[in-house]
Amino acid sequence: MTTAPAVISARVLPMTRATTSALIVGFALLTAAAAQIQIPLWFTPVPITGQTFAVLLAGAALGWRAGAASQALYLGLGAIGLPFFAGGEGGWSVVTGATGGYLIGFVLAAALVGTLAERRHDRSVLTAIPTFLAGSALIYLAGVTVLAARLDVGAIEAMELGMVPFIMGDLIKIGLAGLALPAAWRLVGER
Repeated sequence: MTTAPAVISARVLPMTRATTSALIVGFALLTAAAAQIQIPLWFTPVPITGQTFAVLLAGAALGWRAGAASQALYLGLGAIGLPFFAGGEGGWSVVTGATGGYLIGFVLAAALVGTLAERRHDRSVLTAIPTFLAGSALIYLAGVTVLAARLDVGAIEAMELGMVPFIMGDLIKIGLAGLALPAAWRLVGER
């Protein structure tokens, strides 16, 4: 008797070290590409981007280790100066700046979503959406915490600058991911 693969990537690909490495690099690059989809907001240093969608997918598709590794790679490549962050920015100053908490949150969220996906929470819309909500909440927690510290503002103002304007867009991304993963599992089937 064999068990079903824990995550979708293991279901559709042979999970060798080379394949896993390629997927880690691929999701790091996907996150970098999604960061370039940017809508700056005049009242906050935090722009609207597509990154969180890539982060959620990385965790769900790769599992906790490889998902977190993909986001750690993204963070590291941006930190050394590659133009991977929002608006084509890069460098250590971005990681340690007002929006750096979101970048750290990406690694944590990919790990959390990956852990829940390994427990089959990505196979039904009823469990996938709460999984992606939890990942997004972790990104907000890390991001708003650092934003408040860097801007020297209170929690309410930090949430007004770094969370409230993004909730609707993130709910759309969560809904899309929450529909996509269960649909992908139905498409490939389970053994």
